[in-house]
Amino acid sequence: MLIRTHILAQRPDWIISEAVCGEDAIALIDKDLPDYCTMDINMPGISGTDAAERILSKHPSIKVVIFSANIQETHQNRARSLGTILVAKPVTEKSISLTLNYFADSK
Repeated sequence: MLIRTHILAQRPDWIISEAVCGEDAIALIDKDLPDYCTMDINMPGISGTDAAERILSKHPSIKVVIFSANIQETHQNRARSLGTILVAKPVTEKSISLTLNYFADSK
């Protein structure tokens, strides 16, 4: 909800869908393909990085940002290997700006 609030403050015209777990995110994306996706590493069920990997294998055009307080090098490397970026929590205006810049640069 915090990510939604920050993004809509800067991009009020965007439509945002939310999922409560990785499996739901995969199903949601298969049903209604977005341009961008944010994930958290720690999600119920499969991890955000595992969900991102599955999503990107089917939909490589989606740009994904992974948020996490777990910013260890292994998580950063995994995110990079998937073609995503890892943005450190807590969610702030600065982290949302990094995310939106990444999305804008990918057009």
